[in-house]
Amino acid sequence: MDCSGKIALVTGAAAGIGRACALALAAHGARIVATDIDEAGVQETVSLITAAGGSARAMVHDVTQEAAWSEVYASIDAEEGALHILVNNAGIAVASPVTEMSLADWQRQNAINLDGVFLGTKHAIPRMAKSGKGSIINISSVAGLIGAPGLSAYNATKGGVRLFTKGVAIEMATAGLPVRVNSVHPGIIDTAIWEKEMSDASEQALAGVDQGDNRPSIELVAEMTVPGGKLGQPIDVANAVVFLASDASSYMTGSEVVVDHGLSAR
Repeated sequence: MDCSGKIALVTGAAAGIGRACALALAAHGARIVATDIDEAGVQETVSLITAAGGSARAMVHDVTQEAAWSEVYASIDAEEGALHILVNNAGIAVASPVTEMSLADWQRQNAINLDGVFLGTKHAIPRMAKSGKGSIINISSVAGLIGAPGLSAYNATKGGVRLFTKGVAIEMATAGLPVRVNSVHPGIIDTAIWEKEMSDASEQALAGVDQGDNRPSIELVAEMTVPGGKLGQPIDVANAVVFLASDASSYMTGSEVVVDHGLSAR
C-alpha cells in the first residue's frame, strides 16, 4: 500500500482516528497536510510524523466555513502544488433523544459532519483531476448503517455521508474523472469522542444493564454490543484508509468499508 509521492489532506487530525490516519499515510510515504480547529493537537500530530521521518505540516481549519476550505486549498496549491488524497474525517457526535435535541445542536452537527464533507469534496475534485488522479475517503460510521438510540441525529449525518459518497463516486466515474470516492464506517473505536459526547448514548443503549454508580465505559459498550466484545483502535480504521488511498484499491469507488468487528452484521 504505497502512497509515496502523494499529497494527503486529513481533517480532524488533532487526535483519534484523524491523527492515526495522518500517521499511517505518512508512514506509507504520503506528505500530509493535517488540519483541525485544535491548533495544539494538530501541531502535535505533525511533530509525531516528522519525528518518525515523515513529511507534514499543520493548519488550523474550521470545516464548516467555505472560506476556510478555500484558504487551505490555496495553501496546498502554493506549497505542494498537487492533491491526491483527501480524508474527510472531522466530525462530532451529539447524543440526545430526538425530542430533546435543540435545533442549534442539530444544525451544528450537520454543519461539521455533512457540510464539511461536501465542501472538502467539492473543492478537492478539480485539484485531484489536475493532479492526475485522486482518492477521497469520507469517514462515516457504523451509525451510518444502523440506527442507535440517542443518536438519531448523528445517524442522519453519517447516513448522509454514506450516500453522498456513492452519489459523487458515480458522478466522477460517469464524467470520466480520475477521482475515486469511498466511505469508511468505524464501529466502537477507542477515541476521545466516546468519552466526551457519546457516553449519554451508550447509557441509553445499555439501559437495564447493571452499571453501578458509574457511567458505562467504552469497554463495557464494546463488551455488550460487539461480537466477541472486541474494542477497536484508531489504527484499525487508519489501515483501511491507507488501502483506499493507495493504488491497491484502484478498482474501488462508491464502496463502503466497514471496520466494526461484526457489529453491523447481525
